[in-house]
Amino acid sequence: MAGKRKVHTKTDLSVPKVEHRREDDGTVVMTPEALPPTITIVMFPPSASHKRSFDFAPFYGHGIDEITYACQRQIQRFLAKQDGELEVSTVASCATNALNAFLAYLLLRSAALRRPLTLVDINREMIDGYLCHLADSDTARSAQKKSYDKTKSVLRALGRRGLIPMVATGDDQTFPKNPFPNSVRHVKGETPLSRKERQAFTAAVKTAVMPLFREDVEVTSELLAYALLIVALHTGRNTTPLLEMVPDCLRPHPKENTQFLVLWKRRGHNTSKVALRADAGDRGIEAMPGVKWPVVRLIQRVIELAEPLRADAPEHLAGRVWLYRSRGIGTFGNMTALTDATVKTAIARLVADYRLLEASGQPLRINVSRLRKTFANRVFELLDGALGGTAIALGNTPQVAKRSYLAPGEDSKRNWKFMGEVLTQELLTRTLGATERTPAGGCSDPTNGEYAPRRDGKICFDFLNCLRCRNYVVTGDDLYKLFSFYWRILRERDRMDARLWQKHYAHIPRLIDRDVIAVGLAKKDFKPAAVEAARERARHDPHPYWRRDALASLEDFRDLPQEAA
Repeated sequence: MAGKRKVHTKTDLSVPKVEHRREDDGTVVMTPEALPPTITIVMFPPSASHKRSFDFAPFYGHGIDEITYACQRQIQRFLAKQDGELEVSTVASCATNALNAFLAYLLLRSAALRRPLTLVDINREMIDGYLCHLADSDTARSAQKKSYDKTKSVLRALGRRGLIPMVATGDDQTFPKNPFPNSVRHVKGETPLSRKERQAFTAAVKTAVMPLFREDVEVTSELLAYALLIVALHTGRNTTPLLEMVPDCLRPHPKENTQFLVLWKRRGHNTSKVALRADAGDRGIEAMPGVKWPVVRLIQRVIELAEPLRADAPEHLAGRVWLYRSRGIGTFGNMTALTDATVKTAIARLVADYRLLEASGQPLRINVSRLRKTFANRVFELLDGALGGTAIALGNTPQVAKRSYLAPGEDSKRNWKFMGEVLTQELLTRTLGATERTPAGGCSDPTNGEYAPRRDGKICFDFLNCLRCRNYVVTGDDLYKLFSFYWRILRERDRMDARLWQKHYAHIPRLIDRDVIAVGLAKKDFKPAAVEAARERARHDPHPYWRRDALASLEDFRDLPQEAA
């Protein structure tokens, strides 16, 4: 469960402005005295990122001073919350992972053109050249997209302030609509731990963390990291919210022997609540094999150990619970807190000490993202395939949960198929028994249906294939959902490549009209008034599942076979 909280933005009016003047024709010209600025280093406040500064100095004096200066000032404005509510880690990434590459490209472009580049030069030709520059690099396609997207966010902010010319439409629009098509297909996400791997990991991390409960324990980064991994395994939360846990993160729950773990999600600007049993005898959803004491007790112990250390912690760490004294050379005795880097170091030690191996014999790959997927798939199994319940446990929408966290089985490639012909007779029959609700109607057998995995009790959620499945059932109560899908298909026609829509989607509205609605009316399974009412309601107020804010693209379904590969 998640609850929104209002965020009040603090604005620092002391941020230097871009010193410039505007010519009669609207051209922006930088004040010569401002280039280069006296201070070229931008400092980043403490955040989830390990980046603490970025120096723009290497990019001054080489023919791109105006653009470099404008970008530096924009980064400073982001940090001061002048142009949007961006997290410090995001701003740091804009500088270190995006502008670093963009400005390096401009240096090459300026040298090739044998002239300085100014803000007026930022146009579609330059952006296309930058995309080619990224494509020719050795970085992964996902990294290229990330660099481009963050560069674009900086340039668009400059455009909104009128510092660079922006073309919004036409062939010359400054930024192409989709320079990285099907980018999701090229990203190979983490896979959940297998049952054997999960059991080995939980046994190892349980043993490794036990010294944390000794009275004379010396709190170390390794012990805290092991505790964090257990919390991650039990709750399915992301790294940053876990690292930023606060002393009052455990809150009362209406149910006896239960408490809420409340975490702050920076990216979504909301809280995430996870219900955890406080008694050791529980074997519910949050319980994992090999861990017999409740995770609540572990969190309480971490909070207890952090209490005497909090007084010596620097201001930005005073509200954290993962506190310990450094044992590093030059920092010995200094108060610090867990970071993503120290967690990775502890994981490497855990894997080595306990000889945790993959099925291939390679060292077991452990990270919080993989534990989150393991949690998701475990909950999905325990809830008998309830996608909605799994999404709630993860704090995501069902679509995100299905696409990003629920891993299809080894035989899923042949099960994930797109729509074909509608089996009219089976579609309209009412003799198939009790049905389960789906986004497109009903299903008489989600476990053993025609396109179900039919393995280990797995539940079918191949919603787009419902219409060709003989277990699919449509009644008058399903017309609203069916027409919501119908209108969504038609609206996609203007949002995607015409050939793609014609190839994969054009037949669907025709089949619904001809083989479902027309046949249903002829058999008097549907009443004409009910059909028209459902059709108009779906057109103006579609079912939540088929709204664009819930399901961004139908391509998400067609991409599932590639994601499973």
